[in-house]
Parts: sequence; structure tokens; C-alpha cells
Amino acid sequence: MPKIDKSTIHQDVFDLYDKYAHNQLDRREFVGKLSAYAVGGLTVTGLLDYLMPKYETKVQVTADDPRLDADTIEYTTPESGITMRGLLTRPVGAKEKLPGIIVVHENRGLNPHIEDVARRAGTANFIALAPDALTPLGGYPGTDDEGRTLQRQRDGEEMLNDFVAAYEFLRHHPECTGKVGVVGFCFGGSISNKMAVRLPDLGAAVPFYGGQPETADVPKIHAPLLLQYAELDERVNKGWPEYEAALKANGKKYTAHMYPGVNHGFHNDTTPRYDEAAAKLAWERTIAFFNEHLR
Repeated sequence: MPKIDKSTIHQDVFDLYDKYAHNQLDRREFVGKLSAYAVGGLTVTGLLDYLMPKYETKVQVTADDPRLDADTIEYTTPESGITMRGLLTRPVGAKEKLPGIIVVHENRGLNPHIEDVARRAGTANFIALAPDALTPLGGYPGTDDEGRTLQRQRDGEEMLNDFVAAYEFLRHHPECTGKVGVVGFCFGGSISNKMAVRLPDLGAAVPFYGGQPETADVPKIHAPLLLQYAELDERVNKGWPEYEAALKANGKKYTAHMYPGVNHGFHNDTTPRYDEAAAKLAWERTIAFFNEHLR
């Protein structure tokens, strides 16, 4: 299959994928609309393959990295009594307790990419926990399509409770200082904003292209915020002006970055929406922010 040059792909193709990935188009509609862009040697099959994540070849920190201890752990969500699972990572040989980071996945469960992000947090000298919201349904099923289908079956408030419970688990972990922040992507960005509303003692929150909380809830936020947005992400960005106005009106501590010329999902290096320069800068800012507020 010939290699596709990203610069030759129309922005509409990425917008269609965004709608598909966020359940605004089913697969049949997505493929049908995508066919309009299968021109000049491109095929629908080729475009589909190009757009889908490549987890096997895009790992930055492997599961057996000798710098890390990584384990699947379990914890209980008090409101539901459900036993949840997650990936816990931390550097090998830490001589003192470490601040913690909750890593919240996208709308498809704890896939290999988010596990990789949790390991990256571990290599940055944090203890990180990446829960799987699909645990009650058997966990991440192996493909994102199936994961999205399963995640739609879960109640949003129940999932928020699961991540709040993960925060409490990590905060009281014997290897944690008790200072814990959260970073999340897409669905996880929305959860990060909601955790900032819910948890008055949250150390810091870094939502990547996440849906904003209700304006009426902004006064409840006490954690410092680092808000990461993609310029081409019209779907999420439409809520930003109102959110920013509420943050300013309530004197909240926040920093916002709008990364120019990039799409929703620009941090995910397993898809062509990835932008290396923006992703590296955003992650450097994320770790610096957590170092500032959690240490």
C-alpha cells in the first residue's frame, strides 16, 4: 500500500474521523462520506488504514522498561461497590514518596496508547495510575471501535465516580506523598475538568482538548488548571470562551494554550492527527506544571 503524505489529506477527512471517533457517525456513514476523498490514487481502504491508530509500532515507553515498576491494581468505587482495575506505574528504586498523577483515557477504555502515557508519567518521576472505565464490562476489548461501543453503555456520572475513587486510592497509596493531579485526553479531558470541580484538594488538572464543566460549577474549582486546546478542534473549542470568562470572573488560577494548526488528538502519536512539535511541547508543559504544583 503506498505511503500517504499527510499534507495531501484534506482537513475534511480529519473532521470526518473526529465525528466517527466521537460517535457522531456510524462506520457505514463514515466510510460512505470518506469515499468522496478517495481520489488521485487514494482508496477508501487506504484512507481507513491511514486514519486508524497504530499501537504496535508507536510505543515510547515499553511495558518491560527497566526504569519502571508497572502493575495492574484493583480498587473499589464506594458509590457503586464496583471493583475497578488500572495500570500503576512508578520509577524503580525511588527513595522517597512521589506525587501522583491520574491518567484518564479517551472514550474507548484503557488502550495501549494511554498505558504508554502512564508509563511516560512514571519515567518523569511520578507514581501514575491509569484506570480503565471499561472494567465493569470486561475491560478494554482490544480495539477502539469495540471500546467506544462499550463505553457508551456506561453512565457518565458513574465513570466520574470511578476516577474520583482512583484519585482517593492513589492519594492514600503508601508510595505517594498525597499530592495528586490529573491529566486526561478528550473524554479524559472532560473528566479532568469535572474532577477539578468535584475535588477541592486536587493538586492540579491538565485537560487536553476536554469538554468544559458547567459555568455554574466553576466557583467550586480550587486546583490550578493547565488547559491544552487544538486550534482546528471546533467541536471542543466552541465551549472555551464561556469557560474562560467564568474562570476569569471567579478569579481561578489557569493557563491555557491553543496549539496552532493542529487537530483534536494531536498528542496521540498513534494516529495521523499527531503533531510532533505540539505534542512534545504540550507534554513538557504538563510535566513542568505537575512539578510546580505537586512537589
